[in-house]
Amino acid sequence: MIDLEKIRAIDIHTHAEEPCGCHEDDGYDDLQSTMASYFGAPWKHPPTIPETAAHYRAANIAAVIFPVDAERETGYRRYSNDEVIEQVKQNADVLIPFASIDPWKGKMAVREARRLIEEHGIKGFKFHPTMQGFFPNDRMAYPFYELLAEHGAIGLFHTGQTGVGSGMAGGNGMRLKYSNPMYLDDVAVDFPDMKIVMAHPSFPWQEEALAVAQHKPNVYIDLSGWSPKYFPPILVRYCNSILRKKVLFGSDWPMISPERWLSDFEKIDIKDELRPDIIKNNAARLLGLM
Repeated sequence: MIDLEKIRAIDIHTHAEEPCGCHEDDGYDDLQSTMASYFGAPWKHPPTIPETAAHYRAANIAAVIFPVDAERETGYRRYSNDEVIEQVKQNADVLIPFASIDPWKGKMAVREARRLIEEHGIKGFKFHPTMQGFFPNDRMAYPFYELLAEHGAIGLFHTGQTGVGSGMAGGNGMRLKYSNPMYLDDVAVDFPDMKIVMAHPSFPWQEEALAVAQHKPNVYIDLSGWSPKYFPPILVRYCNSILRKKVLFGSDWPMISPERWLSDFEKIDIKDELRPDIIKNNAARLLGLM
């Protein structure tokens, strides 16, 4: 269990990665190395879940961690949710498991999600519209959302441009249009009891994301995937004012380390009294830890 008194922050956005060499034939290792170059990540091979746990334990930070199931759209084999959960359970003092299931799997997706919620207590699911190839307001995903709303689970959606495939031929086949945060406005209307987190500063749709988060009580923003020194001024203003209880620290580990993110966050113009909420308390409330 996470001891809120001991940790200094909660990272709401980290990725579970299998070691390089597991899937050489499907191109995933090439994707990882290209992403590491794009983000300037300081590792040669992606860290395993135990290595991630050790890193966060040493930093005194808790983290939500998840795989991304995009095998239908990309051909990259998915990292089994059950395997991820088993490893995370061995590091429950610092890691909180989310799962990922491609919504295109329909009834299979709902069945797996229900099992993960009811048998393993999974509190949230990661969706990546660009990698999974769907608009978030596509009705095919609504049975999945109904399950999340029923159980009070969180839907964490990638928004904005992605570093995944950036610089690769044709963007590695990934279409940015799917990750416009405005599509989540429909989801927030149709599922007002579903907790929605829009991941990342949503370039080039930052103002759309801020509008949706301000207008819909069930929508939050995580600040992962960018160093805070690159945050647009309007995002900083909203963090300091009307969204101060709805913005969440996230790093996008292993591409960005939590230490780097937090160090850069200290240097931007955020009110001192709001910093504990943004780096820890807002996430703790959303996750039901306080």
